[in-house]
Amino acid sequence: MARKSADRAPVALPDTETPAARWLRGLRLSGFSLVMMGLLIMAVVILAPGIRTYVDQRQQIDRLTAAVEAQQGAVEELKSERERWNDRTYVTTQARDRLSYVLPGDVSFLVINDLALPVTGGAAAPVATPTIQTTNVDWLSSMFASVMTAGLAPEAAK
Repeated sequence: MARKSADRAPVALPDTETPAARWLRGLRLSGFSLVMMGLLIMAVVILAPGIRTYVDQRQQIDRLTAAVEAQQGAVEELKSERERWNDRTYVTTQARDRLSYVLPGDVSFLVINDLALPVTGGAAAPVATPTIQTTNVDWLSSMFASVMTAGLAPEAAK
């Protein structure tokens, strides 16, 4: 009989276990480690919304601070603009530049077209034909008719 048991030797299975599976099998969880993991998960669940709110509020504060700084820069610019307009010389210069005002006794020159004329290779074509045309419309009677029509028109309903 001894021979029969020697003939029946157990067959070894190939080792297909991965290193991660060996590491997980080697873990031994105690009650203390389970309680600590539970407390850690509870802390994350409880603190996560508060931390997210804090981060959102800090971002909002940063945006508002940047907006306040930009507006303060605009206010400073407007203050300097107001101070310039309080200066009589600046107002006079602006009136001369923008409105073409002149002081009494000054001579004003108004340049209508100060762009350079394009240079062409040959002779330039004439701008207009040299013939003068006359019209057969009496402008005085036409203007009188227009004024009378406008003056005698019924009043518009309000």
